[in-house]
Amino acid sequence: MALRMWASSTANALRLSSAFKTSLSPAAFSLSRCFSSVLEGLKYASSHEWVKHEGPVAIIGITDHAQDHLGEVVFVELPEPGSAVSQGGSFGAVESVKATSDINSPISGEIVEVNSKLSESPGLINSSPYEEGWMIKVKPSSPSELESLMGPKEYTKFCEEEGH
Repeated sequence: MALRMWASSTANALRLSSAFKTSLSPAAFSLSRCFSSVLEGLKYASSHEWVKHEGPVAIIGITDHAQDHLGEVVFVELPEPGSAVSQGGSFGAVESVKATSDINSPISGEIVEVNSKLSESPGLINSSPYEEGWMIKVKPSSPSELESLMGPKEYTKFCEEEGH
């Protein structure tokens, strides 16, 4: 039992998530020089948010790169469902031990769901930024906006050139 607790606390300290490791095969992501994961199948904004478009809904969160630079997330402010977001506009904030940062929407649309788990467990953004740590689900009003976002290779290069 003590060994299991030690392993769990060590995994948390290292920001390892068993849900993340089991749901994504190694082929599903690539690593940049800063060791932040960048997933295939997502689109990325220069402000370090990601979008996963699934049918009529797009899921939005912050990237592994962003959470890594923020440090331990201690509070998340999200909007109410039914609110409108516009591409590049702020829809909430993330407070970490280092700073508070606005979160910008990579696309325009209507928020249909928010991740209520984040109010009780904001650290999900650190431990699982692409899975459990998603922030909002949006019904896109202009799906063509996705075309203006970066793919995984472009985003990895962007992060490397940014000097982080």
